[in-house]
Amino acid sequence: MLPELGSAYGVSAGEAAISVTAYLLPFAAVMLVSGTLGERWGRRRTVVSGYALYVLASLACVLASGWTVFLAARALQGVANAFTTPLLLAALGAAVSPERLGRALGWFGSMQAAGQTFAPLVGGLAAELDWRLAFVGVALVAGLLGLAGIPAGGPPPGSRPGLRSALRPVVLRLGVAAALGWGCLTGLNFLVALRLEEQFALGAGARGLVLTGAGMAGLLTARLVGAGVDVLGARRSVLLGAWLGVPVVAGVGLASTVWLVAAVWPLGGVATQLVLVGVNALVLRSAVSNPGGSVSAVQAVRFGGGALSPVAITPIYHADPVVGFLVPAALLAVALPAALPRTPIQRV
Repeated sequence: MLPELGSAYGVSAGEAAISVTAYLLPFAAVMLVSGTLGERWGRRRTVVSGYALYVLASLACVLASGWTVFLAARALQGVANAFTTPLLLAALGAAVSPERLGRALGWFGSMQAAGQTFAPLVGGLAAELDWRLAFVGVALVAGLLGLAGIPAGGPPPGSRPGLRSALRPVVLRLGVAAALGWGCLTGLNFLVALRLEEQFALGAGARGLVLTGAGMAGLLTARLVGAGVDVLGARRSVLLGAWLGVPVVAGVGLASTVWLVAAVWPLGGVATQLVLVGVNALVLRSAVSNPGGSVSAVQAVRFGGGALSPVAITPIYHADPVVGFLVPAALLAVALPAALPRTPIQRV
């Protein structure tokens, strides 16, 4: 719904993409410390508080009177969500045995993919009436999630995990791999939406329907991907996802019809799950004393890289739409494998 958002505030669709960055940059920056702080404060208390703040930030987006105010509300959304995502993963890692971690992360990934599946569709349909309805919807969902909470848990009483246990070089390299995988696959939804609008003149609802394909494919295959991580190994799964993503991203950029885009883009959801489930398994299997902080650091780098995607890729796309897709395809082929640690990861 970037074009509708731009129209509402008198900015171009390309400039409206800054709203993605406004959310992701504070989300990523705060996540450098949010997981560690959440382990100290208690996972359940921190997650519930994060959802409460997200409700307030979403309502601020609805009521924003100007573009600057809207961007500030988006930033507050990012800060709030930084205190939920890593602690949810840490709680999941503590709830299952190591040999079944991939399967559990696959289930988690399927739930994330469900959100990615329905968000573009619901957001696009909402934009046909009023884009503010989408933010009303996420405020309601965040409120319900806050009431549900998560199981209590964390490090032993009296322990105070430190940032040093989270910001290890191997963890940061995994974060770079996740950033490249997410930013060059599902993180390109905004670019696919722009191409569908500019090249094929699709409305918001139709754009949302096409983008739903990637999330639906991720939803349907996440459980299988998780089982594959347990069998193939996490590192091999990440590489497989990166290499699958190369023809997907390049194919979307070269596609001459809407139907080709709609056929190719769903495979990006499968590739994204392979990368993210594999990276999450690697970091959780390596983190003992501060799992929330380690996951938090990986996610911070991941979303920090994703936040730069609209700013870095959109100008390339406007200069040459095909090159705008070939550049992220090349990053998947070369940069992501180079970022992955090659030696066994020690548990700390």
